[in-house]
This record gives sequence, C-alpha cells and structure tokens, in this order.
Amino acid sequence: MRRREFITLLGGATAILPIAARAQQPEQMRRIGVLFPAVADDSAYQPRIGAFLQELEQSGWSIGRNLRVDVRWATDNANTIRKHAAELAASAPDVILAPASPAVEALLQATRSIPIVFVQVGDPVGGGFVESLARPGGNATGFMLFEYSISGKWLELLKQVAPGVTRVAVLRDPTMASGAGQFGAIQSVASSFGMELSPIGVGDAGEIERAITAFARGQNSGLIATGSVLATRHRELIIALAARHKLPAVYFERLFVISGGLISYGPDRIDPYRRAAGYVDRILKGEKPADLPVQAPTKYELVINLKTAKALGLEIPPTLLARADEVIE
Repeated sequence: MRRREFITLLGGATAILPIAARAQQPEQMRRIGVLFPAVADDSAYQPRIGAFLQELEQSGWSIGRNLRVDVRWATDNANTIRKHAAELAASAPDVILAPASPAVEALLQATRSIPIVFVQVGDPVGGGFVESLARPGGNATGFMLFEYSISGKWLELLKQVAPGVTRVAVLRDPTMASGAGQFGAIQSVASSFGMELSPIGVGDAGEIERAITAFARGQNSGLIATGSVLATRHRELIIALAARHKLPAVYFERLFVISGGLISYGPDRIDPYRRAAGYVDRILKGEKPADLPVQAPTKYELVINLKTAKALGLEIPPTLLARADEVIE
C-alpha cells in the first residue's frame, strides 16, 4: 500500500475499514489505537502517521488483512484528549501509539494494562510515564523527543546568527516536566553567552502575543521556542510575532523554519515514528513494554531560512551554512 493510500485512511476522526473489507478480515485481526493531540488536518502529523504505517507494512502488517487502526484526533484541548483516551482504552486495542506527553498522560490515567508506545516525549521519567529509561517497568515505553543538552545548543545558535542579542525570551510549557527541564538547561549556559532570559508560557494565543509584544520593547532581543505540543499548535502566531518585532528566533523543529522561522535545530520528527512501528511490531508479537528501553533520538537536523535572515538584516556565518542539513532560500 502506498503512503498516500495510508494517509487517506486517516482523514477523519477515526480510521476504520470499509464494511466490505471488514467482512473479509481473518480471525487474527490485530488492533492499534493512535491518539494525536492535534487536529486532523495538521500538516505536522500527517507525514508522521504515514511513515509509521509504512514501516508497519514492511514488518508484514496490512490494514484490512491483519490490522485495523483506530486514529483519534483530539486537538490540544486537555478535556478532549482525556475523552478520546478513555474511549480508546475502553475499546481495548492490542497497543496504542501516543505522540507527545499530553496524550501519554491521559492514556496512562485510562489504562495501566494496554501497551502504550510513545513518541515526542521530552522527559518520560520526570513525567512519571516510566520508572527508568533502561527498564520502563510499566505498560509504556517509546522514544524521547530530545535530550536536555540540546537546549543549550539553541542558545549557542542564537548567539552565532545574532551576536548582538543579550535578552532572550524562552517560550516553554511550564505544566510539562520537559518545559522546566529545557528552560533549566538553557539557564545553565546563559551566563557563558552573556544572555538574560525571560520565560514565557505558551498556554494560549493571547498569552503568547501579550508576552512577546511586551518583551520585544527592549533592545537586543531574541527568542527561543522550546519543544511542546502547544508551541507547535501556535507556531504560525509565534513565527508572525518574531517577524513583526524583528526578533531573531531559534526553534526546536524544522516545521517552524519551512513556515518562515529563522533557524531550527532538533531531532528528525519522522524517524521516531518509524522506530515506534518497530516497537509496536515487537509488542504485537509478544514482547512487553516494560522490557523495551526508552530510546533517545539518533538523527538531528539544522535548518536555516535565508529569506528570513535577510528580512531581519542578518548574515548567516558561512561555517553555519556549511553545517546545515537544509537551507531555504
């Protein structure tokens, strides 16, 4: 099955098989649940679920023959996420794929028995999802979003592209363990770069706009957007505010830069979904999440938008351009 065909199956709130296909299902039909904290047309997630399903196909699983996939698009609303998590758990699939901490937290509140494979989780130990990275110990395991040390790299990149910056607004979700962890890692290296940090929450659009607008009144200002579901959800607003206030900004993933952001450094967002498919395959074949170690990213990418740099009056150092995995002109 081609990737496009896979994604077509996922266009609605729930991906289910046509009646004719269900009538031909063999008895050994396995079921996977997926809980996305996003809307169905979010461009960030469609290629990720496509890669996940393609990798499952490589392992011998085929929708309609021996596999059914139930996908829930729960937006980023906490109540909606909990509702869909409870419904998925009640339907008792063989395993659930859970992208991002809000989905994992809601699912673990709903079930402690159904295997859960997570991706895009910043701090699974701090979040209480697993006992340790090496031995998860419960019904959840998966793939970390990043290691905290990458956060200091964002500040270093900002200083390289905008040497005059001395004040930095750090967008983070303080309700997540990874939000505090990322900010702490940036804070630990701020003095070595001569930077003053101002944390800004990403709870809602109004909060983001008011805080960035107030911060931007100061001189020599820049911005770092740390990793969170809410930052991804509000990415268009964040990018627009950075452009409006002429703030050099570093982001945690490529998606921001292809949408007009200046520079990003972070893990490849597609690869963890392929690796998650491997864990799902192993669980469907009898292995336990408790015995599968949580894994860190293996691929990182640096992306630079030269059009945005020009609009900000910045000249990207040639050494940085040479290191870039992708340059948008």
